[in-house]
Amino acid sequence: MSPDEEYTAYVSGRLPWLRQIAYPLCQDWHRADDLVQTAITRLYVKWHRACAADDLDAYVRTILIRVFLAEQRGGWFSRARVTPLPPEPPVQGDDHDLVMDMRRALAAVPPRQRATLVLRFHCDLSVEQTAHALGCSAGTVKSQTARGLATLRSILGAPDSRLSHVEEC
Repeated sequence: MSPDEEYTAYVSGRLPWLRQIAYPLCQDWHRADDLVQTAITRLYVKWHRACAADDLDAYVRTILIRVFLAEQRGGWFSRARVTPLPPEPPVQGDDHDLVMDMRRALAAVPPRQRATLVLRFHCDLSVEQTAHALGCSAGTVKSQTARGLATLRSILGAPDSRLSHVEEC
């Protein structure tokens, strides 16, 4: 199989997974698709190095997170909306209100803390894996996680049992 065929096969199989990581970061399916598109474009450019990685999924997830963080540092023009927001997709889970509250609260968390929370709790990565993906120390991941959880608590209304399940992850 040629490198282009390997790349195409990998990306075709992992697109839904990448979108599921990108959405909690930006809270917008169209923007999530843009993040994924940029990430897979960067992956294509580095495919010869990426396919030799020990964990290709971790390599691609790192690219996606770094694309998101780089976009947050960009100017306002790159984040301007020219159309109204599409309707939210159907909420999955038992407590629809809790899911919607968590989405709104997560969207209000600063980008670096949000990325840390998504990697730690949505992707279920360890502190070390998260540090590697973000290119920082384990101590930074711990402090960003603590700050992000504190921000979520304050947005959701202080010590609330609704957030206790996140800390158990």
